[in-house]
Amino acid sequence: MVGAARYGKIADDLRRRLQSGEWKPGETIPRMADLAAHYQAARGSIAAAIRQLETEGLLISTPRRGTIVRHGTMRLRRPRGNLVKRNVAGGSPGYSFPSASSQEVWKHHIPPVAGVEPLTDPRIAKLLGVPTGTEVMRRFRVTGPESEPPFQINISWVHPRGVTDAPEVASQAPGPGDWLYRLEKAGHWPISWMEIHRARMPTKDEAGLLEIPTNLPVLEIVRVGTSGRDGKPIEVTEYIVASDRVETVHVLHRDESAQDPWPNDAEGPEAAETGR
Repeated sequence: MVGAARYGKIADDLRRRLQSGEWKPGETIPRMADLAAHYQAARGSIAAAIRQLETEGLLISTPRRGTIVRHGTMRLRRPRGNLVKRNVAGGSPGYSFPSASSQEVWKHHIPPVAGVEPLTDPRIAKLLGVPTGTEVMRRFRVTGPESEPPFQINISWVHPRGVTDAPEVASQAPGPGDWLYRLEKAGHWPISWMEIHRARMPTKDEAGLLEIPTNLPVLEIVRVGTSGRDGKPIEVTEYIVASDRVETVHVLHRDESAQDPWPNDAEGPEAAETGR
């Protein structure tokens, strides 16, 4: 393709190459400069062609990795209920939280990081029950099932008393949720959990890690773990999940005000069923 090639023709050829499998889902296509040289076109034409393929769901530009081949416009979704399961798939006791099953160990898409640092987020500090700026253990993970794009970013903050009781929470154990098991073994059994859900737009860094466009909303889930020993927060974990990867499932319960309004009424639904 010689001269000032129209971006539509470039998009058509890139689409053909993508559909032929030249680049697999999750792979990075050549840099814009290399594509411009290949098509003998201006970088603006290449950028316009890439934007066209992004709108079709074939490509995604990320801040960290460049332009990536998407795993299809309908990516694998997982239901997220409210059941916490014991997971021993990794060879050590731990927990699987929704949306994981109890029979799989999710891979790390970047090396996991853990270390003590100041907790500067006032919201998380309040949920953890510490003053803003307190030195706490922070665990950072980007995880997901094998052969799938990154599913979630999860950041955990462990209360200082938990680190004192179980300093091994900084390590990466073979099984998922092992660090929570260590906290419980150190005297905080049983940990109970409460979650806060909200939708928001991702930051550029979050979009890059999850391999999504910055205009795709994410589901933010903040989990508060309460110690069974003293009834106070022992850990707070924030999950950030792309909205096209998860759907939440909740069982609804009746409040006392929504109970049977016909307890002794001959005109109630039971009377209608029996023909009274």
